[in-house]
Formats: sequence, C-alpha cells, structure tokens
Amino acid sequence: MRIVIAEDSALLREGLLRLLADEGHDVTAVGTAVELVHETNRATPDLVIADVRMPPTHSTEGIDAARALKARYPDLGVLVLSQYVEQHNAIELLTSGIGGVGYLLKDRVANVDAFLADIERIAAGGTAFDPEVVRQLFAQQRRADPLAALSPRESDVLQLLAQGLTNTGIAARLFLSTSAVEKHINSVFAKLHLAKDPAHSQRVRAILIYLEQRTTTGIPGE
Repeated sequence: MRIVIAEDSALLREGLLRLLADEGHDVTAVGTAVELVHETNRATPDLVIADVRMPPTHSTEGIDAARALKARYPDLGVLVLSQYVEQHNAIELLTSGIGGVGYLLKDRVANVDAFLADIERIAAGGTAFDPEVVRQLFAQQRRADPLAALSPRESDVLQLLAQGLTNTGIAARLFLSTSAVEKHINSVFAKLHLAKDPAHSQRVRAILIYLEQRTTTGIPGE
C-alpha cells in the first residue's frame, strides 16, 4: 500500500521508511505536518503515520494534521505515534470516526510483527489502540465490569466490532441478518450508556470500553 510517514526524528523516520519499504510498501517520509498534508493531498495514500508533536512548535501539529486529513479523506487510514499518552488528543482522534484510526506509543514500533499487523488493520478500516493508551484513557472513568450487562450474543457482536468488522461482516460471521446485528449493536450502546453524540462515534466509544476491560481483566480478544 501507499504510506506517508511524518516524523521529525530522522532516526525513527528512516527506520520506519526502511522497515515498511522492505515489506513491499510504497513509502514517502517527511519531517513536518505541513509536508504531511501536502504529500497526502498529492499522493492520496492508503495510510498516514504521524507523530503527535512536530515542528515548528512541537505541540499538536502532527495530530491536528492527522485529524484534518481524516475528516477530508474518511477512507484514509490514520496512525498517530506518540512518546507518551496525551489524553485529550487521543480521545479526540479515537472517538471521531468509526474506523481506520490508531494511536500507538512509539515503544510499540519495537515489536515489528505487532506493528505491521496494526498498520494493515488500520488501512483496512479497523483500529489499533495501544493497551497503555486505553488504560490511561479510562483510568478515571472505570465502572465495575461495564460489559457484565451484555448478553452472550451482544458480547460476540462487540468483540467482532472491536476487530473492525462492519455490520455486514458481523452478520456473516455470526450467521445473523444485518438488521439483527443492528439491533444488538443498539442494545450494546444502550447498556453501555453511550448516548448519541454528533461529535463522537458510539461504535468507537464502545470499542474503547471493550478494549479497556479486556486489558484490565483479561477478556479473550478473539
């Protein structure tokens, strides 16, 4: 696939470029958020990988560019890399759409196999959230086993939702009609107290709750 990397650390930028190029991807690497936007508009990549903090102020240039590109190109996979968890930025990105987004700590890149699997999933419309990111995002808002109220079928649906499957894909996997899957998903939203919010996706918020609970209690992922 076609990938654009935006990272101001030359060492990490070149390392990612070589890693992904060796995997057969068409990769372009830039050093600023402005260059990221320009290259994405020019090349229409399948995936962009951006550092949160980039020149000139090293504040939020990278993630701001990532959010803007995701809004402009909904099918674009967007992976944000960060040295540490920045809760506000992570929440804004991860709850703004239904898929094709990821937020990983840079330490995650050291696990090459996991990282390559993450970018493939994001580019295909799925999600990739670093377990530490999920843990910190929900550290102040944990409830006692929020998934306990779900029926076995609703739990199955949520698990497949977290794997990035569409309603149609879930229906095929569980041998259900699409309308039945929609009813189960709406029931999951209700039981997890996820009211409709035009600014934040119910699907992604449900996935975050599932992943946070799996991280803290060891719920099987697949």
